[in-house]
Amino acid sequence: MVLPRALAKFNRHVTNPAASVLAGRVPPFGTIVHKGRKSGREYRTPVWVFESDGEYRVALTYGPAVDWVKNLTAAQAFALEWKGRTLALIDPEVVHDPAASWAPLGVRQVLVGINADYYLRARPAV
Repeated sequence: MVLPRALAKFNRHVTNPAASVLAGRVPPFGTIVHKGRKSGREYRTPVWVFESDGEYRVALTYGPAVDWVKNLTAAQAFALEWKGRTLALIDPEVVHDPAASWAPLGVRQVLVGINADYYLRARPAV
């Protein structure tokens, strides 16, 4: 089971604003900047981000069916604020990996422990 929706609501109003201080500046925290598919409104979502082999991977701790993931896959492009820079990323793809083999060991253990079976990968726009 991924993290519960009640926790998502709490995080949106309490944890995410506090995490914004670190997200985008201190790895592995990053901020995804994207537009709503219906509203066109800009959203900022703090995430765990990891780079490997020229790709960026984002842990989907609430699963692949959340709105921000749908926004990214619909738009096929988004911005990532990470390590003090803003990167343009394209071709987001949701990948199923119950073993979280893509993640560093400590993160992998957490992801497996909460059954976060999915991650999103994207590549830099050239």
